[in-house]
Amino acid sequence: MNTPRYLLLSLAITAALAACQKPAAAPDAAQAAAAKPDAAAYSLDDAKLPPYIRFQAGDLDAARNVCADFNGFVNAKWYSANPIPGDRSSWGGFDALAERSLAVQHQLAEQAAAKAGATGVDKLVGDFWATGMDEAKINAQGIEPLKPELAAIDALTDGASVADYLRTSAAQGQNVLFDFGPEADFKDSSMNIAYATQGGLGLPERGYYFDKDKADKLAAYETHVAKVLELSGVPAADAARQAKAVVAFETRLAKVSIGAEQLNRDVSLYYKPISPADADKLTPNFPWTKFFESQGVAVPAMFSLAMPDFHKEVSKMIGDTPVDAWKAYLRYHAVDDASPYLSDAFAQESFEFHNKTMAGQKEQKARWKRVLGAVNRNVGEAFGQLYVKVAFPPEAKAKMETLVGNLQVALKARIEKLDWMSPDTKQKALAKLGTFKSKIGYPDKWRDWNGLTTGRDSYYGNVQAANAFNYKWQLGKIGKPVDKTEWGMTPQLVNAQYNPLNNDITFPAAILQPPFFDPNADDAMNYGGIGAVIGHEMIHGYDDQGSRFGPTGNFENWWTEADAKGFAGRTDKLVQQFNGYEALPGLHVNGKLTLGENIADLGGLNVAWDAMQKALADAGKKGSDKIDGYTEEQRFFLSFGTIWRDQMTPDFMKLIVNSNEHAPGTFRAIGAPSNMPAFAQAFGCKAGDAMVRDGDKQVVIW
Repeated sequence: MNTPRYLLLSLAITAALAACQKPAAAPDAAQAAAAKPDAAAYSLDDAKLPPYIRFQAGDLDAARNVCADFNGFVNAKWYSANPIPGDRSSWGGFDALAERSLAVQHQLAEQAAAKAGATGVDKLVGDFWATGMDEAKINAQGIEPLKPELAAIDALTDGASVADYLRTSAAQGQNVLFDFGPEADFKDSSMNIAYATQGGLGLPERGYYFDKDKADKLAAYETHVAKVLELSGVPAADAARQAKAVVAFETRLAKVSIGAEQLNRDVSLYYKPISPADADKLTPNFPWTKFFESQGVAVPAMFSLAMPDFHKEVSKMIGDTPVDAWKAYLRYHAVDDASPYLSDAFAQESFEFHNKTMAGQKEQKARWKRVLGAVNRNVGEAFGQLYVKVAFPPEAKAKMETLVGNLQVALKARIEKLDWMSPDTKQKALAKLGTFKSKIGYPDKWRDWNGLTTGRDSYYGNVQAANAFNYKWQLGKIGKPVDKTEWGMTPQLVNAQYNPLNNDITFPAAILQPPFFDPNADDAMNYGGIGAVIGHEMIHGYDDQGSRFGPTGNFENWWTEADAKGFAGRTDKLVQQFNGYEALPGLHVNGKLTLGENIADLGGLNVAWDAMQKALADAGKKGSDKIDGYTEEQRFFLSFGTIWRDQMTPDFMKLIVNSNEHAPGTFRAIGAPSNMPAFAQAFGCKAGDAMVRDGDKQVVIW
């Protein structure tokens, strides 16, 4: 199962989480040798890579008052000079670095595809690339690769056959209704159990089906559904009728689905342990004992049926919804999910709705970028083995390990000095910090891909093979001990994350580059950049959800009642702060939805500041030394503002504010610094300035 994104507490809006992975039985020597990439066969032409986006004093807008408009002071000139590219819905530090990572991957994928007699990960990457880039063959095949699935849907006759289809398709890694797979047991994080969660909606969040201010998106969605059905061969009049049925079907699911804000802010919703026999009673038309058997998984004594009301409604719908409505719903999702891998007509329609209508993206990404996306989604860690051979110097990992250690020391000192936390809770908070683990660059142990067969005949066929392989790989973890060395991200992903069930933080190789990290930069730049990122991920262990997990990763309460109340009072002030930010006229940031990320930003920046002060002191510096006309303390905050430069299309801004747990970067750039007296002191800001939150308005947590 993809660990719920509300559990993997990541840094960036654009996070794309890789599937959890099960360690395979050790392959024999020949298999192991074949699985390793031929590193000597890969090289990079640096001239073909876009330049890094770095902090530059020349980007600062001296005409703006840093104390009134910090984000504008740091980023406005850059925004004007770097408009959002047509094939993106946002553009900033994360996006620019991701673009460079894609350019590296582009070269590697071409080299893998051209490698004669390739085996192992070289073959996987090469086959995906070659078939994905063969536009002529994909267009000639049209919908042909999908016809067996559509025939199975057309053959449905009643609720029983629908339930059987749901089981059969799930066993191939294609389950539109809910996510199912392994994750650590909340009460015993050393063991994996099965989790079943909600799903089934074609729109990002349940509010899109009911809220009046989103009615235009719902109408556009119905039009899109009709177009997809028509492309699949349904006559136009029937497609329009079926689209209404699909929207009605999903609206019924939405009524029993839990919204993004509640899911983000109550992690306990994911943990609803139940026996399969008792679950069968809740969902008689979709028995879980039979589902486990159909997936090739031994029926366990217990699993988590998260969001049980959702699953009860699915069972009712199997019994009372006309089979034609089920067929329309399943047909639409089968085609829509496959569209990016089918002929141009399907891929274009997918873009028109999901990217253009929903996110404001003006142009379809070039095919090579879309194909790289497919490679990363399906064989991302295999691809990562090629990436780190050419794009991650060992010295970067060594310096990162030093920075992480310094941040841990700073966080320990900050916890020890808290004046609002009792000694008992403080002792447990320190115990949790003592068990923190960090993963830097790439996994120490690579995943085994032996058993996944790909070829050069069909792009969609390769995707189907990888779906089934990855799903079975995941299911093999159920009932087994957790391998806490696994990664939930690929090395080429520009992001970072904290996993509360492992109590670990992960920094992929791709983010360990400018503007976040530069081994040759001064301390102020690195502590304000990657240092704040490190602190951010550490603080996720103590945000409103991460703080509900103990040192071993178990879901437990380690707070005194008084401390928990005091913590809630402080976080409520942060909710109010972000509620006050207006993203678009009349559209405010949701402070509750984004609370965990905002806690992490605030605490992380404070911890990074402390760590920088120690680094400066150890170097015999006072922080007043100037580079490019700015002191090191000023450069710390300027670096932080730079990493959060982020401009969005209006549609994407709406999408993020309505459904994402991260606030837009323009508010993250100012939210944390405005609560820090150190910022006001560094820039000479006074009470009453926008960047000075003092008195009752100041938020102080960790």
